[in-house]
Amino acid sequence: MSIFVPNKVYLRGILLHYFIQKKSAAEAHRILVQTYDDNALSDTTCRDWFRRFKNNDFELEDKERSGAPKKFQDKELEQLLDEDPSQTLSELGKILQVDESTVSKRLKGLGMIQKQGHWVPRALKEKRPLYAQRHDKVILLHDNARPHVAKPVKTYLETLKWEVLPHPLYSPDIAPSDFHLFRSMAHGLADRRFHSYEEAQKWIDSWIASKDMSFFRRGIHVLPERWEKVVSSDGQYFK
Repeated sequence: MSIFVPNKVYLRGILLHYFIQKKSAAEAHRILVQTYDDNALSDTTCRDWFRRFKNNDFELEDKERSGAPKKFQDKELEQLLDEDPSQTLSELGKILQVDESTVSKRLKGLGMIQKQGHWVPRALKEKRPLYAQRHDKVILLHDNARPHVAKPVKTYLETLKWEVLPHPLYSPDIAPSDFHLFRSMAHGLADRRFHSYEEAQKWIDSWIASKDMSFFRRGIHVLPERWEKVVSSDGQYFK
């Protein structure tokens, strides 16, 4: 009995089918592995094709390569990092069809550094002269969790005319909710047990209500001090 061995164009067609079904590249790769085992496309290749589909490139056949070096836009690299900031230089180079040194130079140009195995912006090294000018407007320290940086959210924030400060990945040491609010709450939760969701919710509501405005203000006002500490330690994480 003959065994069907799919070629890469056939598998790319399946990826396009899953893309149209609004599945993620990770989901599509998982299904391919379950179905075709060793013949499946790699996770990196699946992400690369999904990126092409998002850019309205639906040609499944290999394109002819010219002798000129492959070029790519910064936004392509940024999009890949938004999708998965843990990708290596080798993986990024393979997707963008350039060598690792080219990717490394472009990352440096974008001000990206590796922190705990992830590419993050070296935002705290940048000088922000406007910080000294206080205006009657909202300044939002915005973390980059995927739901928070979705296009509808970004569009809405632009309509509000708020000043949005980017929050580096994996940096709870400079997030007031983590180093101030949750840490204080954790002390109150020590050795405490709840027997239902409602009981836990009631305790949390009561705990928050017991704090006055000065408590929350302290967590925000200590931010400049913590920023300076991160900058002086060259971006190192601290508790």
